[in-house]
Amino acid sequence: MAHAKTSSSPPVLVRLGDFELNVTHPDKPIWPEMGIKKLDYIRILSELAPYLLPYAEGRCLTTIRFPEGIHGTSFYQKNAPEPTPDFVRTAMQGDIRYVVLDSVQSLLWMGSLYALEFHVSSDEIGQPLPNAWMLDIDPSLEEEPRLMEAVSRVGELLESLGLAALPKTSGATGAQIVMPIERGVSFEELRRFGKFVSEYLAAQSPELFTVERLKKNRGTRIYLDYLQHFAGRTLPAAYSPRARPGATVSTPITWDEVRRDVKPTDFHLLNIVDRLREKGDLLRKIRPQSLSSVLGQLPK
Repeated sequence: MAHAKTSSSPPVLVRLGDFELNVTHPDKPIWPEMGIKKLDYIRILSELAPYLLPYAEGRCLTTIRFPEGIHGTSFYQKNAPEPTPDFVRTAMQGDIRYVVLDSVQSLLWMGSLYALEFHVSSDEIGQPLPNAWMLDIDPSLEEEPRLMEAVSRVGELLESLGLAALPKTSGATGAQIVMPIERGVSFEELRRFGKFVSEYLAAQSPELFTVERLKKNRGTRIYLDYLQHFAGRTLPAAYSPRARPGATVSTPITWDEVRRDVKPTDFHLLNIVDRLREKGDLLRKIRPQSLSSVLGQLPK
C-alpha cells in the first residue's frame, strides 16, 4: 500500500491499486500506549485484510467506533454509516442496514471511521445452516490465570469425542473454541451440543466452570457460554482488533501455545502481521467435520 505525500494539508491519500481513501487526522493517537496512530492502524488493517475478511464476509457487521481513540467516547454501530460509499456492500436484516465486510476497501473505510472492533453475526446472510460451532469461554475475572487451563479442558473433551477444534483468544479477557463443521445441522442442534459440552465440564470441574447466566452468581468461575453462537448473535471475528490498551487482536492459537499458557495480551496489532506471515491462518488448516454421529448420541 502506497500513500501519496501531502504538503501542508493534514489529510493523507491512501492508495491501494485503483482505490483511493482520503484519511483525515492521520496522526491522531488511537492506541497511545502502543504508539499506534490512525494512519498506522489503516496500514495494519490493509495487511490483516486477507486473514480477517474471510471470517466477516457474508455476515452482518457490528462495529464499535472510537472517534478519539480507545480512551475516548465509543459507540456501537449496526446501521451502515452515512453516506455509504458505492464500494461498500450492505444488507437489510429487519429494519437495520448492515455493512457486509467483504472487501479491503470496506475494511479500510471502516478503519478510517475509527471502527476498532469487528463483531460478526454467527449466521450468514441468506444461509440458515451454520458452517462452524463455537463456544465462548468468558472469565469472571479481568485477569484469569486459569484461562488456558479452561481452554485445554474443552479441547480434551472434544478430542475424546473425535473432534478437532482450535482456540482463539477473544482479544479481551476470554477465548472462543472454533470448530468448522459440514453444513447440515441447525443452530438449535449446535446449541444442544454446546449445552452438553458445557454442562459436562461444569459438572466435572465445578470450581473452574459454570453455566450460570447471571454474572453476579458466577463468583470467580469461568462461564461457558454456549448460547452466544446463534443466529442473530455476534462474536468478534478472527483477527479483529480490540479497543484495549494493548491493541490486542482476536487470534487463533495452537494447542501447543495453550499448553505454554499464552496470554490474550501476547497477540496485538504490532506483532500479528509477522505471526500470520510465519504461521498463516491456523483456522483454515482444520477441515470441516460432521457432527451428525455425535449429535445422534446426545440425550434429546
